Amino acid sequence: MNVLKPHKRTTIFTLLGLGKSQRDIERITGIDRKTIRSYQRRYEAQRSNSPGVATDSGGQTAPPWPPTGLAVSLAASTSRCEPHRAFIDAQLRLGRNATAIYQDLVDRHGFEGAYNSVKRFAAQRRHKEPEQFDRLSFAPGEEMQVDYGEGAPTRVPGTERYRKPRLFVATLRYSRRSFRRVVWKSSQQVWAELHEQAWRYFGGSTRYVVLDNLKEGVLKPDLYEPALNPVYAATLAHYEVVADPARVRDPNRKGTVENAIQHTQSTALKGRRFATLEEQNAFLEHWESTWAASRIHGTERRQVQAMFEEERSHLQALPLTGMSYFTEVQRSVYDDSCVRIDHSSYAARPARIGSKVLVRLFERRIEIRDLRTQALLRTHARAERPGTVVLPMAERVFNPSRETRYILSQAGDIGPQAQRLCQMLFAIEGRVGQRKLWGIVNLARRYPHRYIDAACAAAMEQGIHSYRHVKALTERLVADALAALESATPTASVSASASTLTQQHALIRSADEYGDLFAHAATATAPQSSPSTQP
Repeated sequence: MNVLKPHKRTTIFTLLGLGKSQRDIERITGIDRKTIRSYQRRYEAQRSNSPGVATDSGGQTAPPWPPTGLAVSLAASTSRCEPHRAFIDAQLRLGRNATAIYQDLVDRHGFEGAYNSVKRFAAQRRHKEPEQFDRLSFAPGEEMQVDYGEGAPTRVPGTERYRKPRLFVATLRYSRRSFRRVVWKSSQQVWAELHEQAWRYFGGSTRYVVLDNLKEGVLKPDLYEPALNPVYAATLAHYEVVADPARVRDPNRKGTVENAIQHTQSTALKGRRFATLEEQNAFLEHWESTWAASRIHGTERRQVQAMFEEERSHLQALPLTGMSYFTEVQRSVYDDSCVRIDHSSYAARPARIGSKVLVRLFERRIEIRDLRTQALLRTHARAERPGTVVLPMAERVFNPSRETRYILSQAGDIGPQAQRLCQMLFAIEGRVGQRKLWGIVNLARRYPHRYIDAACAAAMEQGIHSYRHVKALTERLVADALAALESATPTASVSASASTLTQQHALIRSADEYGDLFAHAATATAPQSSPSTQP
């Protein structure tokens, strides 16, 4: 007899209770009449053994509802695995599969049944405990969850092509009120700016923010001390918010924002297209305030907007000024105790000469920090003109280094006046002036030494100790020398001599000699006749 699935057995019992014939049941269900006949015998045995069987409105006997599990009990009682129930249950508790149990039954207990009977019996005896999750409760204004998803297709600016932007969603854990924005690209600054926009949209910040371990927020995931991106960490510190990154591959920790993203994609954005990002953002804000905020939350059985109004007063107050964003670079401290940023020098003490420091570049200022501890060492206003030196006179280093001695020796090769000027510049500015010394010395690559030395002497006489002034004087002296050289050779006489050609001279042979020479060469190189053609 074929073993039918429970819903098909229930269908057969129901049709038999309604008085249908085996042929009618075969036509309705597509099950063979032999199988129906066997289940009819079981149905009649059940009805005869069960006093007080229920009948329908027409007086006919109806099967019990829900089904009593008769087929299961009969299959278990007639199964060849029944004598080995205890052994099979023990093996199932160990997590073994039906194949391993069947093999042990055959080897150790002399089992003569088929593998399918063991498989069916094990499936009936196996119990799976449903996975349980603890439901976390949070106070108003305590936590916000953030994550990225995919927005609706949007036309790329300047083209006819559509692409899905990144969908940023921030959800308050207590009220489930959400903030949504789409952007084309993400970065450390964009990620932090979206948090700022969310807090200003809600009217305050939460005490904690739960995020995924994406690179915009977390540099190195760790359960106890995750390394945050510096821009993101500074933004959270500015708003007095603590980050709580979820465990790797543990999305249930931020299930609220995960559900918010799915709700947005399946309800608000499904099947839609937008011409611009601004259009999609405006639609998302309208949808949130009109539909998402006014819905009754399925778990809390309360309106989202009503819970948000209750939570609003518990949010932290926002600072008066927004976050000042920056970029970080590493720089070495030169022997003049400065770091170079955009062709300008900034004092780096108390950082040691030769050490590396961390420099934060803001729009209007720079911060020099210790590379290991992130401690703030110096703050300077950002120079507007390249070449600026931000270094107090009291911090300048005037003792010569090996580089200083090398530059002065190069200046001595140019001339005594150049060496004297370089020594004077070093005495005035210290090591920070070595860049000017390098400029004077490198003029020797393009101009003769005597002109550079003369320009240095003229600069000292004029009292202008500047590389630019020496360079201008050198170029002027070279230009004057070239002009004098050109005036000594008149161009008219040169063109006249070039146009007059000498026809006769003692060193010039006659044309007849050249003709004889060409004829002799032609005769010597002519091919000789072959022997077969000779008379």
